[in-house]
Amino acid sequence: MAIPTVVIRHANERLSKCSLTPLHGRPEITFLTARGEMRFDATGHIVLAVDAPVLSAADAGKPLLLLDSTWRLLPKLLRRLDGAPVFRSLPAGIRTAYPRVSKVSSDPLGGLASVEALYLARKLLGDDDPSLLDGYHWRADFLAGLAAHPDVFPRRA
Repeated sequence: MAIPTVVIRHANERLSKCSLTPLHGRPEITFLTARGEMRFDATGHIVLAVDAPVLSAADAGKPLLLLDSTWRLLPKLLRRLDGAPVFRSLPAGIRTAYPRVSKVSSDPLGGLASVEALYLARKLLGDDDPSLLDGYHWRADFLAGLAAHPDVFPRRA
């Protein structure tokens, strides 16, 4: 069963560059745009964060909340959350396949494209759905990079 997912997108996020745009219309994903005084009760939702405990099978059964913005604008989205979210990180060492170029700021080492983070989080929670990556131009490169991490994804015999 697909994990219910809420995506809160910063109002300044460019849809033309957003890796999640091809997922609009999927029944398990709700897209919201942070405008005006918008607030979200994130109680019980898993929110991906760089400096948090690593996501594990013990987190299964909780809905995901993905904050979609540039790294620079992320604190503004975090301030819109109410309640008691569950902050988790993705395993270290997994690299994005998205060719990032920023003249303003640098991304954290563990920073992934939003669709990469969504796919990886759901996979770790037992919902391995490669169709999440169907519209992602760098799909093959990202999946090849994941295959290089047998410590995170053991090969099946």
